[in-house]
Amino acid sequence: MKAVLTQSQSEIFMNCVRKAVLPVAGLGTRVLPATKSVPKEMLPIFDRPAIQYVVNEAFEAGIEHIVFVTGRNKSSIDDHFDRAYELEASLREKKKYDILDQLEAERPIAGSMSFVRQQSPLGLGHAVWCARDVIGDEPFAVLLPDVLVKATPSCLTQMIAAYNDRGGNIIAVEPVPHDQVNMYGIIEPKSRDGAIIEMAGMVEKPSIDDAPSNLSITGRYILQPEIFNLLSNQPRGSGGEIQLTDAMATLMKTQDFFALEYEGESFDCGSKQGYLRAFVRFALDHEREGEASRATLRRLLDENAASSV
Repeated sequence: MKAVLTQSQSEIFMNCVRKAVLPVAGLGTRVLPATKSVPKEMLPIFDRPAIQYVVNEAFEAGIEHIVFVTGRNKSSIDDHFDRAYELEASLREKKKYDILDQLEAERPIAGSMSFVRQQSPLGLGHAVWCARDVIGDEPFAVLLPDVLVKATPSCLTQMIAAYNDRGGNIIAVEPVPHDQVNMYGIIEPKSRDGAIIEMAGMVEKPSIDDAPSNLSITGRYILQPEIFNLLSNQPRGSGGEIQLTDAMATLMKTQDFFALEYEGESFDCGSKQGYLRAFVRFALDHEREGEASRATLRRLLDENAASSV
């Protein structure tokens, strides 16, 4: 006999954040030539590809289904989250059970991932729109895969807690130095209650003198499904692309938008220095290899200092 949800149960179910969109179709031009033949999302951050950290963050937050919006030459992402029968058999034969356990621990549940193709590079808004049929009429998360966030609990976990309290749309933010606000998307606060900020607007890379705050948009969002209708008719904006921020600004006229100043630190792996910072930080914080990584870095710095004298 089929279980039938009551109306209140259906409303609760439809208001839960169960799905996440990861736009992975970008070319990674800021870190060329490393990404000429390797997707930027598959560049290693110490002992696993960058995309694995983002997926782990999503699943830790309770996400049940991830939609990857891919492009050409991104098949290695699909392969990474599939089973590697020959590799697993080899590890089992060589009794390397610790490595095998690591692989199995991060293997997604069957059916928990979908892959859709963004056939033309028309911007982040268009990439999110490509996931519309899989997301359906539900609130959903967006995680930019070239932004890694170190946080406990995870950034998305903190956001979902804020969403469950306030509803609406949630954007993760963090403070940046005032003299660097012209490098980021910056929110305009309206009111504040602890870490949750009601938003009045957002500005992309404002001048230092005109910035409404120093709270930068991090690359984590929880959005209502009405954003898809706006993206369907969204004219091209900056760079000739369909911008997600333009659609959010329109949605803000009719729906609540909140920013969460989360506890944690972000790393822009789409830039070479951001990638280096992420690699070093994750190496230093590694549960088993942290001390060895620290010793290696000290030795390299000492050698470099000695050679400079």
